[in-house]
Amino acid sequence: MAQQEELILWIDRRWKDAIEKHLKGETLQERMENVLDELCNQLPEQEYARISREIYEEKRLAKEQAETSRTYSAYHVTEGGQEWYFKTTPGEELLDTCKKIRSYIKEEPAARPDKFIKMFAAGVPITAEEYDALTAQRMENTGKVRGVFDADFDKRTFSAVHIMDGWQTWAMRDVSAAAYHAARSYFAAVKEQWRKLLDHLDGKEITSAGHLSAHNFSFGEEIMELDGKLNFYVQADFDVDTTFGTFVCTAENDDWLNIYANYDIAEDRLCDTLELTLCKGDGTEENWSYPLNAAEKEVLLRKMEDFCEQQTGMNLHEYAQQLRDEQSAAPEQTM
Repeated sequence: MAQQEELILWIDRRWKDAIEKHLKGETLQERMENVLDELCNQLPEQEYARISREIYEEKRLAKEQAETSRTYSAYHVTEGGQEWYFKTTPGEELLDTCKKIRSYIKEEPAARPDKFIKMFAAGVPITAEEYDALTAQRMENTGKVRGVFDADFDKRTFSAVHIMDGWQTWAMRDVSAAAYHAARSYFAAVKEQWRKLLDHLDGKEITSAGHLSAHNFSFGEEIMELDGKLNFYVQADFDVDTTFGTFVCTAENDDWLNIYANYDIAEDRLCDTLELTLCKGDGTEENWSYPLNAAEKEVLLRKMEDFCEQQTGMNLHEYAQQLRDEQSAAPEQTM
């Protein structure tokens, strides 16, 4: 622990004022601090080095402890065609952020900031990569990240990361209404406000690009081994047009969409993208990839683990290891 000592010197103000007149812009306190620095520098070299190391280590440990106890929330905000990523500390939970959303969209323009991000005066800019890393931490439920939010004022949608289901998305009007009911009674306990908020949001979730949840992932057919990967066929039983920009949820054409999630056998990990094939009524196809963010990867991996257990009696790691062992044994059997 740091061992700070306070030194108090008493001096008549007249002496102090007279001394400072001759210090050429330097205060007496600054001069005394410089004298102490000079005295420290005059210590034997080994003793000076030892004490310096101790002080440096104490400061490093204190900084680490402060960082360990610090909590965050992460935000991605889109408004007026611009986007921002930032974090706050100690961070807000869903209830706090929903109240801010309501305040921002319901206040008269003259009574609120011209941008939502200005409601977070202490927000610290971060990169998209840092935002994704904080999303991953949120899914790990370590308590370090209190919330991850994506507010799109251009599309009027609001998304938040739930530690079990991944992304949840609602229309901003529904978020505003839920926040109103939660805070309607000024004297309501926080627990009661939470209950009212969640009750009014229940059943109002919508599908949003970049915010796939656990509810969007279910599998049909069996697991296939294809090109060194375990191939899972994702059932397109949700609003794929909103998510992937297609036009198949209609009677106006005969198009359909195939969605595949893959697990790399050699690297023993979930692949970073969904593979999409748009099969058109005229017989042509279009192929592209959908990049998965941290929350989507986590809930997808959990669903794939469960499906693999059901299909093979093994988890993904065990099944991939079995396939690697079989592949290794095959050349020996041929010889």
